Amino acid sequence: MFLWLAVSVTWACESPSDTETDYFRDVTDTHVPQDPEAHILEVAFADIDGDGDPDVIAALEADENRLYLNDGSGKLTWKKGIFKAAKHDTEHVRVTDFDNDGYLDAVFVAEDDQTHEYYLGNGDGTFRDVSERLLGMSEGNGLDVGDVDGDGLPDIVVGNSGVEGQNFLWINDPAHPGFFTDCTYESLPQVNDATQAIKLTDLNGDGHLDMVVGNEVPPNRLLINNGKGLFTDHAELLELPEPLETRDVLVFDVDRDDDPDIVFANLTSNGGAWDKNPQARVLINDGKIRFRDETEDRMPAQKFSTYSAREIDFDHDGHLDLLLSAIAVPGFHEEQLRAYRNNGKGYFTDVTKEVVPPSAIGRSWNITVGDLNGDGIVDAFVGGWGSQGRLLLGK
Repeated sequence: MFLWLAVSVTWACESPSDTETDYFRDVTDTHVPQDPEAHILEVAFADIDGDGDPDVIAALEADENRLYLNDGSGKLTWKKGIFKAAKHDTEHVRVTDFDNDGYLDAVFVAEDDQTHEYYLGNGDGTFRDVSERLLGMSEGNGLDVGDVDGDGLPDIVVGNSGVEGQNFLWINDPAHPGFFTDCTYESLPQVNDATQAIKLTDLNGDGHLDMVVGNEVPPNRLLINNGKGLFTDHAELLELPEPLETRDVLVFDVDRDDDPDIVFANLTSNGGAWDKNPQARVLINDGKIRFRDETEDRMPAQKFSTYSAREIDFDHDGHLDLLLSAIAVPGFHEEQLRAYRNNGKGYFTDVTKEVVPPSAIGRSWNITVGDLNGDGIVDAFVGGWGSQGRLLLGK
């Protein structure tokens, strides 16, 4: 873990308030527990206490993982003592019902100390720790969950880095839901790419979850599922004209032609010197699951590094736009969250000054979207490294 000097960046904006635009209202000061030194690397929205509104589970580096309970209006209260009282190097969290009891469970993966955590939900805002059921330690830097073998139960894929950076595939046991079988060696390519992001999604329309893998060590990968959880590498389907250090993978219909496209969010380096091009890249599906890099025509040029991005229709025109985290590297300095508008055909324009409140500055990391205050409009929670977690309510 490294410590960095924070440098604030001030943006001009025509909005009458530093905390509000026509699209978002920054309610961090009144709605989010204050901890400006926290390393909130990812959050998940889920109704943990059964009151009908989504709560926030936060994965933290160098601190206990957290549960923020939602009062229904988006105001979050930190309910302490829910997760293990240990300060791990947690990177990611996913929430789903692993044991098929109707209550949401949570899995976390950690990097440096390799201590992953697994909790079964009780449905009342509490959990029981069953981390001993996980099948291995690793430098976990990527995570996703989904039913990859078609048995109706969610499975776990862990993206790993380090000397032994083989990714893991843990299949949920239908005879004992909530327990897992390690299918890594028979079901995944045996490679060490220092994976940083994994997205499970159906790329070819056959009803099975495929996998897009974003790596720190190039290249990124596209893995096709045979429907039983056996994945084969199809590198020839991804056009990657230059080496990338990818930190997030999005899959959605960018150009509104009814097939999934791919966006990679990238770094120049992880807080070091200038190395690779951090440009966010868009790969367009040709309809035959071959993805062509059309970044130069479709995306604004950038120099900042992006640890996370998220698709969101912030202008309510029916087209998915983008929010991108931003950190100035070299230097690891604070930047403003970025907003790119989609014209409906997959061409993006930087509209940050119009859309993002000037207060939304930090070393932004994860972006999670959903309706936290129940008004039917999507909101955004932005985690940060040594920065206050921010809540932007959509307007």
